[in-house]
Amino acid sequence: MVLKSPTVRHRRLGRELRKLREETGLLPETAAKQLGWSRQKLNRLENARTMPSTTDVAAICDLYGTDSTTKAGLVQLCKDAGQRGWWTAYSDVLAGSYVVLEAEATAIRTWEPLLIPGLLQSEGYARAIIQDVRPALEKDDLERRVTARMTRKITLLGASAPTFHALIDEGAIRRQADPAELMAAQLDELLQIMNRPNVTIQVMPAVAGLHLGMQGSFSVLSFDPEDPSVGYTGSPGGDLFLEAAASVNRLMLTFERLTAMALSPEQSADLIAAVRSDYD
Repeated sequence: MVLKSPTVRHRRLGRELRKLREETGLLPETAAKQLGWSRQKLNRLENARTMPSTTDVAAICDLYGTDSTTKAGLVQLCKDAGQRGWWTAYSDVLAGSYVVLEAEATAIRTWEPLLIPGLLQSEGYARAIIQDVRPALEKDDLERRVTARMTRKITLLGASAPTFHALIDEGAIRRQADPAELMAAQLDELLQIMNRPNVTIQVMPAVAGLHLGMQGSFSVLSFDPEDPSVGYTGSPGGDLFLEAAASVNRLMLTFERLTAMALSPEQSADLIAAVRSDYD
């Protein structure tokens, strides 16, 4: 199953509404009829395809005989699910739901065979990448995209920062940039951020040869135990979110196999430092 993912809180709300209905023993068509809705509307709310209003949530709770505490909690969850995050200020340059999920994740695993992952990019490196991918951008638009990408890095800071495990191909570490100082600064950034307790960085050495990670980059975002993980892969054709358990499990297994093939974090730091020394 491939789709554009709703936010974590939105999915949780839908799941709680469905659970309440099932506990009452009401079939979807029966509950919808008593609410004065179509069955399609109720299905969309329970499957997080449509954001309910607080009035919708209150009506559902009243029908199911929910106690006042649970009702108040679900109404608040509904408000939170539609809450504006920092990314909304950059809605003109940040498309899709990935940054929303990224900001809510408790663990992020990412494999990148070509580039330094976005959350680890220095400002200069990010600017060069964005400019090369979108050469027609006006200067103001370019700088706005760079600022948005740098703002994303707040995800890795603070007491609620997720654990972040990045696997990076050696080719991305050695890929030269113009000017050379740009890549040197990026490698310095990697060496510095590797010291953060919530960050693990491993390099896939070139001597590993052909492997299953050559099919392309991907990420797996995990949340609180009750919220299922989401897989993600991006391409010039658009973003794909994988939510089916079997699909996410395949990505997790792939990540585990790549982790076993990669250099240890300590060996990776030594390699990055050695490549960095070539710029001195």
